[in-house]
Amino acid sequence: MTAVETQITYSNSYTIHHEEAYMTQEDDWDRDLLLDPAWEKQQRKTFTAWCNSHLRKAGTQIENIEEDFRNGLKLMLLLEVISGERLPKPDKGKMRFHKIANVNKALDFICSKGVKLVSIGAEEIVDGNVKMTLGMIWTIILRFAIQDISVEETSAKEGLLLWCQRKTAPYRNVNVQNFHISWKDGLALCALIHRHRPDLIDYSKLRKDDPIGNLNTAFEVAEKFLDIPKMLDAEDIVNTPKPDEKAIMTYVSCFYHAFAGAEQAETAANRICKVLAVNQENEKLMEEYEKLASELLEWIRRTIPWLENRVSEQTMRAMQQKLEDFRDYRRVHKPPRVQEKCQLEINFNTLQTKLRLSNRPAFMPSEGKMVSDIANAWKGLEQVEKGYEEWLLTEIRRLERVDHLAEKFKQKCSMHEAWTAGTGDKFKLNF
Repeated sequence: MTAVETQITYSNSYTIHHEEAYMTQEDDWDRDLLLDPAWEKQQRKTFTAWCNSHLRKAGTQIENIEEDFRNGLKLMLLLEVISGERLPKPDKGKMRFHKIANVNKALDFICSKGVKLVSIGAEEIVDGNVKMTLGMIWTIILRFAIQDISVEETSAKEGLLLWCQRKTAPYRNVNVQNFHISWKDGLALCALIHRHRPDLIDYSKLRKDDPIGNLNTAFEVAEKFLDIPKMLDAEDIVNTPKPDEKAIMTYVSCFYHAFAGAEQAETAANRICKVLAVNQENEKLMEEYEKLASELLEWIRRTIPWLENRVSEQTMRAMQQKLEDFRDYRRVHKPPRVQEKCQLEINFNTLQTKLRLSNRPAFMPSEGKMVSDIANAWKGLEQVEKGYEEWLLTEIRRLERVDHLAEKFKQKCSMHEAWTAGTGDKFKLNF
């Protein structure tokens, strides 16, 4: 569609401009269409019900849409309820100029919300002009119920239509292409309800040839379980060749807000659950870090004294047993601790990254259990370990030399004993 600015013009130079940003309907308020009695009847009922769905929150309602807004009081109240904002204090007088002042306050508020109002004639609202009043309410509905609807790259009417198409796509006999004849058989409304609350409607039992039954089912279920008041008459929709688009859009937008609100609440709940899950995972990583750090530091504390115990043994066998125990420590006992140390560092870095990404304070381990503390303790262990290994090898070499010297001494002793024995035998023979 080209950049269209829909314009509503009335007899007393009243004009309302709606930018395409949230109103993109051609001939949106064609004066001839407003004269269609069927459409006017549908709009009266729908717009009245829509207004009452909000006014009841303030403990009031309207009976006649063109009469009950004439003094501007309920119109201002309606705007306060749907916007959540306070309007200027209304004039309490009953004179015509008091009523005009109140309606103008309401129209000024609408203008402040991005709807361009030019040459406003509040007199027609005060005079009970039906067409003017319906046009004003439709402007309010567009601004506060439809403009902010956004689905992917579409918004307002197109966004609402796309949402309906996406939600009803899986259902048989439903093909939503517009906001008039696509809703005549009631199946689209029932599909919307079933898509979000399958417990409320048995869609498989619905028949395309029972439009009035389908529509009334949707109306009754929506009013009873979804807090969406009945805004349309099934007979009017079925018997009208082309139901009023504004009435259908208004009613369908109530489903969007009802279900989108539930989806947003579910999304928020899921987000909270996700945050809780992340927090629990972070707490688990913290606990694992503290546990691993404590166990590793305790193992280092117990191992260092063993490596510092450097009492020399008197035999090579005893020293070789010490060497074998040390090699067993290197092969069996130390590797798992190396893995624990690596895992500890990984957990610490992972945890800090998670906390940073979720804008949480950095993790501070207990005193003496920082990664740097463990690194220093490990460095001390390896220094003691290196010293123990050097001592072991030095002692073994020393004992090997001692054994070698002892063996040489033993051999010399044996040779000396043999020589002595031979010399003795010679002496005996000479005598």
